[in-house]
Amino acid sequence: MQHSERPGADSPIGSEAVRPADSPARKAGVFLLLTALATVLMVVARVLADADQPTLTESLAAISESRWSYGASGAARLISGITLAVAAWSLLRTWIIRERWATPLVPGLFGLSAAFTAVSGACAVGLVVSTLGASGPAAAGTPDAMTEATAFVRWLTGKAGFSAGGVALLVAARYQWKAGGALRCIAPLSVITGLAMQLIWVDALTVIHRVSGVAFVLWLLVMGFMLVTGRVERLFVSRSSPAISGR
Repeated sequence: MQHSERPGADSPIGSEAVRPADSPARKAGVFLLLTALATVLMVVARVLADADQPTLTESLAAISESRWSYGASGAARLISGITLAVAAWSLLRTWIIRERWATPLVPGLFGLSAAFTAVSGACAVGLVVSTLGASGPAAAGTPDAMTEATAFVRWLTGKAGFSAGGVALLVAARYQWKAGGALRCIAPLSVITGLAMQLIWVDALTVIHRVSGVAFVLWLLVMGFMLVTGRVERLFVSRSSPAISGR
């Protein structure tokens, strides 16, 4: 007799409502929490540096006056990219993804976001290096081609990383809704946050960027906590059990 269950349904998740703790899920949760922490540190250090000026020449002058703050911001962004990459890899290895109760597209998008974010952070550190030996008016000279390219790549990859993270939230919302429970309550917020994050390409919407950034950090904190405590697994187990028990 042909069964209609999805692949992975033959695994023993329906005979009891409890699975052994999924190590990749716990690891993903920890690294999502670390990503949130690194992101907060990045934002605080960048605000202190106040290097987002109208022109590159003015920005470089500000960076030269706040090298430690701007450098710390770039390093924190680089670290957040690395931690998000580890979280994405760990999510890909969870039974929820492997047995197709959710899509590998979400960790894939997080991995893409992580790569862009790490490059952006590295470029920010590179801009700090480019100002070494100059300060104040001396740093306000015409930037060379390498510095201009570094600044452009930092800008582009920073926005692309944030946007890719937002697309990951949009895709995740569907499976959060299907899982039910607390995840169903989070799903609409994932959609709103994910859509708002796409506005990062519109420079004039600074206030929305700040709000969506805070919302994304809160999303990372909540989902990280739910993965670490096993709540995400329990919701998917309760969802999958009836399908198996009715075979």
